[in-house]
Amino acid sequence: MFRAAGACSGRLPVISRDIPRPGADLSRPAGPAPGPAGGGQRAVDVVARLVSEKMSDSLGQRFYVENQPGAAGLLGMRAGARAAPDGYTVVVANDSVITMLPNMKADAGYDPLKDFLPVTQLVGIPLGLIAHPTLPAANVNELITLARQKPGGINYTSGGIGSPQHVATELFVRAAGIEMTHVPYRGATAAVNEIVAGHVPVGFTGMSSVVPLLADKRVRLLATSTSSRASQLPDVPTVAATVHGFSFVPWCALLVPAHTPPEIVARLNTAAVTALKDPTVRARLAELGFEVVGGTPEQLAVAMRAEFARMGELIRAANIRE
Repeated sequence: MFRAAGACSGRLPVISRDIPRPGADLSRPAGPAPGPAGGGQRAVDVVARLVSEKMSDSLGQRFYVENQPGAAGLLGMRAGARAAPDGYTVVVANDSVITMLPNMKADAGYDPLKDFLPVTQLVGIPLGLIAHPTLPAANVNELITLARQKPGGINYTSGGIGSPQHVATELFVRAAGIEMTHVPYRGATAAVNEIVAGHVPVGFTGMSSVVPLLADKRVRLLATSTSSRASQLPDVPTVAATVHGFSFVPWCALLVPAHTPPEIVARLNTAAVTALKDPTVRARLAELGFEVVGGTPEQLAVAMRAEFARMGELIRAANIRE
């Protein structure tokens, strides 16, 4: 079973199931992946399908993906945490359900650091800071100046309380020393639509949503959330060029239930990393605005612990609660 429980730049889960071929020597992988169709959930679903298809080739296993939305991805993660650690369950989860929601909710129903083992980080999802063309700010510095002139007077949108877009903006306003007012919506797509319509002037969103809007100038791209310029838009500056040290890139990872045998973790890691090196997979992920990551379980474990601590500090400081 291949479960998807957390969207890369969204927040709903997806559960996928695989059926092994006769004689397969690896248990059926299964896991949760979150993200709404047309938003973050769609991102997780796309990543889960692309990667699992190539993993099937090397593992001799067939994967079926089944979306399991509910409670912003928590239900998928709970299902993954309760699954038997026998290699039959693999979880594709975004950072929202790994590092954000568990810090926001005492009753999340799982501990991402204790109930799962890391396999590999799959992709990063760079964000763009976009604004409606009527906002009198053509770059990050002008946005900061405008916000300082009107503390709390500029609204920003996100895909919901505690969503990656919300967290990105909280990190930004705190690093820049400004105040803006949060206007949450139900999903990243709805949030982007509000900026396009001019109802809310500014916000972060996934680069895959930004690029199509630039051609007809429906939004203005002020900067990217990455530490260095995005390869697809090399002329666009980073937020960090103005706000020193700012960097926030949501991500998706492959996990398994705690106590899964290390030999199964190792084989899944090899299959996933091999899938991420496939030219067709890499090209499709790049086209969607994703950054391919890969890496070892140990590297993902370090990233999960560091980001869990970082998000916990931010969420407590900003008093982010659903």
